[in-house]
Amino acid sequence: MKAVLCKSLDGPGALETADLPSPTPGPGEVAIRVSAVALNFFDTLITRGKYQTKPELPFSPGGEVTGTVLAIGSGVEGFSAGQRVLAYIGYNGCREEAVAPAARVIALPDGISDEAAASIPIAYGTALHGLEDRGHVRAGQTVLVLGATGGAGLAAVEVAACLGAEVIAAGTSDEKLKVCAERGAAHLLNLTGADVKEAVRSIGGGKGPDAIYDCIGGPYAEPALRGIAWEGRYLVVGFAAGDIPKIPLNLVLLKGCDIAGVFWGRHVAQSIPAFRSQMARLIQWGVEGKIRPHIDRVFPLDETADALRAMETRQIKGKVIIKP
Repeated sequence: MKAVLCKSLDGPGALETADLPSPTPGPGEVAIRVSAVALNFFDTLITRGKYQTKPELPFSPGGEVTGTVLAIGSGVEGFSAGQRVLAYIGYNGCREEAVAPAARVIALPDGISDEAAASIPIAYGTALHGLEDRGHVRAGQTVLVLGATGGAGLAAVEVAACLGAEVIAAGTSDEKLKVCAERGAAHLLNLTGADVKEAVRSIGGGKGPDAIYDCIGGPYAEPALRGIAWEGRYLVVGFAAGDIPKIPLNLVLLKGCDIAGVFWGRHVAQSIPAFRSQMARLIQWGVEGKIRPHIDRVFPLDETADALRAMETRQIKGKVIIKP
């Protein structure tokens, strides 16, 4: 089988396509013939050794896949050859065949495409865990999404809307922000040159957002926090802008607010039942059309490096899919 391999931590440009033996699932594992792989921004970091997960070399990028079951390992129940499935594997997805722990494999119903389903676990799973479990977002509250036009941010816009929140989508491109309006955002905010604190307070009629879902960090974090509502929740999701912000803790005191980390991968490791329940909920929302992953571009397997470069250079709105 063909696989895209990262053999050195020199970024997407160093990826190579190679032939590997077909994998054999071990105890508690499922082997999958991959039909679609969704990429995430962290895939650009993991190929440079700049992500918290540091796989042993060589490995493949791509943390979420859909496909059909090829074989099951000992002790696995509930799956059979040819069954259509979704799996969260963390990495090693950009291959024609992948292996996943059975606990992280979900049977797929009719009514959702392989490409859309592959786009759900990481971005939408993080959004649902972050907004509901960590941010305690309820219907009628206001949510500001920083970095709303990327895959993670756009998922948060949709999930927040599904939870009944009023969504402020913030990004740096008016053209890209239009997609957020189509996905449930009530307000669009171009961060370029904006006084973020005043802008978010103005949108709320003088009251800031109840929750801030921050995918990007960098220079927008502190001014956004300055605009948060009393007893708001600031959700730290990622640092796509590059710099990890240093927050003055007096702001937390003055706002009576909480700062909460959203580490979905650790959440999954800690509670497989919660992961499976949230995946079932999100897949059902996908079948019902309540969430509609925006797939910007689809690349063949041997163009994985091009796909990651497009993500690094901010050419993408929503998700990128690799088709082996």
